[in-house]
Amino acid sequence: MTDQRFIIEMGMGNDMYGADQTKAAGRAIEDALRHSSIPMFEVLGISHDEMRVAVTVGVPDPESVDCAALEGHLPRGQVTVTAVEGGMRVSTPAHADGIIVATAAVEAYLPPQALQTKEE
Repeated sequence: MTDQRFIIEMGMGNDMYGADQTKAAGRAIEDALRHSSIPMFEVLGISHDEMRVAVTVGVPDPESVDCAALEGHLPRGQVTVTAVEGGMRVSTPAHADGIIVATAAVEAYLPPQALQTKEE
């Protein structure tokens, strides 16, 4: 059987002055994480080590992103980060490289859990 996705969170981040796509992607990941709280681990006695976390970040220049460094933004689980073309570069006269806007999708998966029913 394959893992089951139990949560997906979206985030957005930017780098206003340095055009650093890794920094913008890290901020997008952190934004997504601020939107979630998963108490089921404690309630059901599931180890965070069982969780697989797949992160996709969208930036204008995905080759420039340090995906290994971004893995450190996730506090739990077995993490993989993939950079894809997306996000946005906003031109501005004050900054030649523009403003980088990144998006992130953080998906968490667990192995299938046995369904427990109440006995009546």
